Amino acid sequence: MTITIYDISQKAGVSIATVSRVINGSGNVRPSTQQKVMDIIKEYDYIPNAYARGMGLNSIKTVGILCADSSDLYLAKAVYLLEQELQANGYEALLCCTGYNLDARKNYLNLILSKKVDSIILVGSNFIAPTEIENSYIADAAQQVPIMLLNAAYDHPNVYSMLCDDYATMYEAAAAMFSSGISDILYLYNSDSYSGTRKRRGVQDAMKANGITDFPKYVCRYNGRPDALADIADFVTQIADSGLTFHGIIASDDALAIGAMKYAQHRGLRIPQDVSVIGCNNSILTGCCSPELTSVDNRLETLAHQLVQTLLCVIAGEEMPKKAIYDGRLIKRGTTLF
Repeated sequence: MTITIYDISQKAGVSIATVSRVINGSGNVRPSTQQKVMDIIKEYDYIPNAYARGMGLNSIKTVGILCADSSDLYLAKAVYLLEQELQANGYEALLCCTGYNLDARKNYLNLILSKKVDSIILVGSNFIAPTEIENSYIADAAQQVPIMLLNAAYDHPNVYSMLCDDYATMYEAAAAMFSSGISDILYLYNSDSYSGTRKRRGVQDAMKANGITDFPKYVCRYNGRPDALADIADFVTQIADSGLTFHGIIASDDALAIGAMKYAQHRGLRIPQDVSVIGCNNSILTGCCSPELTSVDNRLETLAHQLVQTLLCVIAGEEMPKKAIYDGRLIKRGTTLF
């Protein structure tokens, strides 16, 4: 029977960090706890693997980073920020772009694990599925190395989550548009990921709180390419031509918002006088349109910095919070009246 550091922690009733401190003799462990851990190690003839040794002086100073799509503006910036933070702390990064297929993700995760990295960072909420069986490969990997999630959450031992409160932030963005006097708001989204679902619920709840009883018809999913701005404009045109009236548009992504602005411009509508627009991610795209786009800042720089700092502490054997949630901010520019 092969036993892991995760198994030792479970049998001893202590954290993985505590087991690592016992293995590396780093102190700060009660004698009774240390004896309990050592007894289990001896009972199962446990030999520390690369992860356990890596928490001491033999760390290989390498972290795996997985993201679905490096052409996505949000994911690309996240990877860049993480690499910069890791390099500043003496770590190298191995990057794999997995796509969105579950089997491909599993294969890439196993590939990264075979490189004996100190940790793995999963970038983006699309890695977390709604069912436990779909997330089991992440749970398995967490028995070997710390798993860090950027903008997603998964409650499991040795998994650490850094995320923006997408629900509250998008609720507040919608509430601000309602407060400006707009009562008919169209919400555009293109993902049912962990983050995408929370964004949508935030906007929907703001609609309900403002008396919009038929809100489902104002919530529309775009299934085309996220960078096809003309197609996005055509999609919004079709919605308008169906008879739905709206004077505000909130989008789950800045590219969707700019596609919506193209719709307004093609129709001769003034922004923000005739239609107000809010995007999300506060990307470089916000300054590439006229007027400049009001957008939700989901604190990506802060998330990346805090994730790496938490990772360094976990590798050092320190106890760290399993989840950190940050408030987003609405950055007001020229596409809104408030």
